[in-house]
This record gives sequence, structure tokens and C-alpha cells, in this order.
Amino acid sequence: MSGTPAAPGDVQRALNRVYRAEAGRLHGALMRVCGSLDAAEDALHDAMAQALDRWPAEGIPHNPAAWLTTTARRKAIDRQRRATTRARKAEAVEQTVRREREARQAPPTDDELPLIFTCCHPALKLDAQVGLTLRALCGLTTAEVARAFLIAEPTLAQRLVRAKRKLAQIDAPFAVPPADELAARLDAVLAVIYLVFNEGYAATAGDAHIRRGLCAEAIRLGRLLHRLMPAHAEVQGLLALMLLHDARREARLGSDGGIVLLDAQDRSRWDRARIAEGIAHVRAALSRREAGPYQIQAAIAAVHGEAQRAEQTDWAQIEALYGTLHAHQPSPVVALNHAVAVAMHRGPAEALPLVDAIAEQGGLERYPYLPATRADLLRRLGRWAEAAQAYRAALALTDNAAEQRYLEARLAEAEAAIPGG
Repeated sequence: MSGTPAAPGDVQRALNRVYRAEAGRLHGALMRVCGSLDAAEDALHDAMAQALDRWPAEGIPHNPAAWLTTTARRKAIDRQRRATTRARKAEAVEQTVRREREARQAPPTDDELPLIFTCCHPALKLDAQVGLTLRALCGLTTAEVARAFLIAEPTLAQRLVRAKRKLAQIDAPFAVPPADELAARLDAVLAVIYLVFNEGYAATAGDAHIRRGLCAEAIRLGRLLHRLMPAHAEVQGLLALMLLHDARREARLGSDGGIVLLDAQDRSRWDRARIAEGIAHVRAALSRREAGPYQIQAAIAAVHGEAQRAEQTDWAQIEALYGTLHAHQPSPVVALNHAVAVAMHRGPAEALPLVDAIAEQGGLERYPYLPATRADLLRRLGRWAEAAQAYRAALALTDNAAEQRYLEARLAEAEAAIPGG
């Protein structure tokens, strides 16, 4: 402990910070002791409750994550003592104590990959695998994960409860699976890492549009997975994709915290070393001639990264790549991105019918970038009243403060341009 008393509000904020930053490591370390995700979560919650009680008087520890891990391990043993029957108590407690001792004596390990593979068990449906791992890995709230899936929060909450119950029933091992079982879990693992990155790259809610810690964590996990599977093209493609997007991070926000779109970004602020690394990974992955969605998206990002100025962007190639991506991964989001590329290559008049068709097909009712894209096309066509209506629709769907400010500015511009407005 620091020995310096802390206000309850400061304690709560410190706990929120450490949980956001260290959730994956905390849950991973506790899984080695507790044997199940449910038990690990319960022990961590107990430890956080004790922190709320003790830290105001004793001070916030110099290493809050270590304090929580140690306390949660003790709480896990206490829970085991209370939960087991008299006949089985000694054996169960001894097992938990042994796990705790082995965890303390073992050398430091990266617990996040075993945690991801445990949650991504093939016995679970893909959306449950991804949602469960996002919650356990980096402390995303159920609401944040639900927005990433474009589904209602109560629906996701029920799925997560069922998923944890299923993992407990099958006694899923906490380990990276053997080589012959990796393929069955890889799709979900890749989806998890990319969703973590996306939540950091464009946060679904809150004041910060970019959450750098999540981006860094996703890239770190991507590197770990690439070291585990160096010859897998899609693993390398995902790493390349994240590096290329992250290279543009510092240019995506203005000095006032507002969003700066790609064509208006100061490209001198792009991380050229990271772009070069990403492009090298793209080329290596594509050379295996096993093209997949992550490699194609990385190739699109590489085309952007190679353009020194916005007007030098090869939109024809990007449009073609999005067409290829849609063949591999048909989805309304990919179709929407393809429409944006069409607008940049051939003009907004050709893209608008594509966007309207996507809206009519359904599936993106909760996705703010659909009305925002439509609004931008209408603005470029001078259809100001319709653009203003679409900007209002986009505003109603986003909880991110930076996105709200951007859309409000565009809305004001559209309203001011309406004849007689």
C-alpha cells in the first residue's frame, strides 16, 4: 500500500483503470488458480470489493494489479472452502491451494493466449466465443461488446451466461490447444483480437474516440499468435492489418479531439516504420497464395499507406479489392465499404443506389456508419435536406463523443445550406 489515504472516487477510478488495462492478465492468472472462468471472475470481483473497502484508508497500492491478483487468489481459496461439501472440502481446497502455489512458483507467462483459446472452445457458438473472450480479456462491458456485434445488450448477456455455463460443464482446459486442434478455434481467436483492436481504434462509447491501450493489447496478442503460428497466412494478415491501421492513429484526431477523415489527414504524422512493417507482412502473407479476408483488408490498408497524398490513392484498386473481399466475406459492412470505394473512384451518384440497397436489405439498423455514409454522399450531391436527415439518424446511433461532435458539425453545415433554411 502507498500508506496515503485516498478518496473513494479516486479508488473507483483507479480500479476502473487497472481493470481496463489488465483484465486479460488478471483473468488469465486467476484461471490457473481457479480452474474456471466463472470462479476467476467471482474471485476478482471479491478482490475489487475488498479494494473499495480498504484502499480509501490504506491508500492505493503501488502495483494495483498485483494486489488484486494476490487478494483474488486468497478469495478463491475462501470461496472453495465455503462452496464444497464437508466430505469433499479437504480435497477441493488442497487442489485450489496447489494451483495457487504452482501459479506463484511458475515463471511469468503470457496468460492471454490460453485464455482466448479457452473461451474460443468449439463447443460454443462463434458469437458467444468472441463475446466471452472480449469480456474476460480486456474488461469490455456487455454494452460495448453488444454494440460491436450490433445486437441488443440483454441478448448478449444471456448468451454469455450460457457460454460460461457450457465451459464449466465441459471442463474446458486452460491451455493453447495442440496443433491438430488449432484450426477449429482460430476463426474465433482472430475475430476476438480484431474486435479488441477495433474497439480501441474507434471506441463505441465515451469521450475518447481512440483507446490506445486496447490497440496496443490487440497488436501484442497478434504478435504472440503470429509467433505461435508463423506460417499461417491469415494470422499474418491480421497482424499486418492492425499495424497499418494503427500507423494512422495520431493523424485521425485534430488538436481539439475531433475526428479527421482519411483524405484530410496530415500524412506526415503517419508512422512510416509501422506502415513498412505492415506492408512486409502483407506481402509475405499473400505470397503463400492462401488469400483470406484479413489479408485482403490488409492489402486495402497497404494501398492507403503507400499513398503519400490523398489524391494519389489508387481507388480503382481499392474498389477491386473490396469486391474480392465481399466474395470471401459477404456482409453488409463489407458491401458498405465497397460502396464508399465506388464513391471515391466513380463518384457519389453511382454509390448512393448501392448504399440504399444495403439499407433495404437490413442488418445494419444499429450501425451508425450506414446513415453517416449515406449523409456524406447526399452532401456531396448537394441534396442538403436529405443529408441533414441522414446525419440526424447517424447521431441517434452513436454514443462516442468525438463521433457526435463530427456529425453535429456536418449536420449544422447541411442545415445551413438548405435553400430557405
